Amino acid sequence: MDDATLSSLKAAFAASPDNGPLLALLLRAHLTRGEVPAARELLGTRAPEHLPEQDRHVGAQVLLASGEARRALLFCQGSTAEQALWAARAHLALEELDAARASYQRAVTANTTLEDMDLRARLFARVVEPQPSRGGPRLKVISNDDTTAEDVARAVAPPLPPLTFADVGGLDEVKRQVTRRIIQPFQKPSLFERFRRKAGGGILLYGPPGCGKTLLARATAGECKAQFFNVVISDVLDMYIGESERKLHALFEKARQSTPSVLFFDELEALAAKRQYSREASSGKLVSQFLTEMDGFAQTNSGVLVLGATNTPWAIDPAFRRPGRFDRTFFVPPPDAPARRDILQLALKGRPQEANLDLDFIVQRTQGFSGADLSHVVETASDLAIERSLDAGTESPLRDEDLKAALREVKPTVLEWLTTARNYARYANEGGQYDEVLSFLQAHGKS
Repeated sequence: MDDATLSSLKAAFAASPDNGPLLALLLRAHLTRGEVPAARELLGTRAPEHLPEQDRHVGAQVLLASGEARRALLFCQGSTAEQALWAARAHLALEELDAARASYQRAVTANTTLEDMDLRARLFARVVEPQPSRGGPRLKVISNDDTTAEDVARAVAPPLPPLTFADVGGLDEVKRQVTRRIIQPFQKPSLFERFRRKAGGGILLYGPPGCGKTLLARATAGECKAQFFNVVISDVLDMYIGESERKLHALFEKARQSTPSVLFFDELEALAAKRQYSREASSGKLVSQFLTEMDGFAQTNSGVLVLGATNTPWAIDPAFRRPGRFDRTFFVPPPDAPARRDILQLALKGRPQEANLDLDFIVQRTQGFSGADLSHVVETASDLAIERSLDAGTESPLRDEDLKAALREVKPTVLEWLTTARNYARYANEGGQYDEVLSFLQAHGKS
């Protein structure tokens, strides 16, 4: 605000000193110009009631900048989110941390655009007393003679919250097959023992990237009420001869000791690639070790379910496909229309959104989108809503135009995979292993 405008407004205020909105405008102008003493002089001894409630936090801001934190709290007694935020700053200045934290949480809950990471860091910082060093630095020597429990723990990703099939959109046929062949043997062990069928075994999930293979594996473990071990492939592979095989054996041993359990290998081709194409003998030995562990000759694998997921099933060594290993193979296709609606609803769940979003419009225009692509549409739309909220200074929910704008930006990512899979399904379909892919391509006119 320039000097002439400011002088005119101050003259108008002198003529009507009870004009609360004009007082708030002048206080903001002085604060913007860095003129805190002028703003404090203008506020004088006026009570909070001289300002409209939505502007009383401006009075608190002036007083806090003037070092009067206790009096600033008088202007923060209302119900607005801005008052709660400035109350948090005033309490912090008075070293009243509990009250400051409560006020900050109340402000951010009411209006997420008021979140202030610097203020949060000051409110919730922890003071750690440094421990005196004894004897100087100590070196840790790692031996490669054996695989320790720490090696096994490192090869398993940190546990994630359990999921169920309700958290996985679509894939109804795959869920039905998994329930019948995998989950029920865990839930009805006596019946299956009568027919000499054991719980566990091996399942291979394959399909385009982003279509829910990993999510389905986690949900399967949740439905089985089994311990889930998500194997980190990069931590299994080791540069030292024999170490990769030893780690793989240790992982299976841990799973056998924790039954019922699920061992999940994502990007399975990294450990189970075709041996005839391997240039290194160590790769062939790792595949042989994997096959031996799955056969369970030394120890039974009863109660251990081995789940593998891959985008390139044609790269897996055929020895893994025989009965007793990955004898059950499920194709996880891109979602159909009902599944796309389910995925969109799951992705939108818990986000601020307008009522009755036109999801039919999005569903009809996303054929060939993976589940990850659909989630990306929602994430992109959320970015637009967040940007609008920050511009407006208040939370603005997701709108139809956000989803439509995101749809113009996000492109499907499964088309390249489908082109490659079509060639294998046509010309390398030994034993009908890719019949499900052919059926999908024919049903969607991509054959």
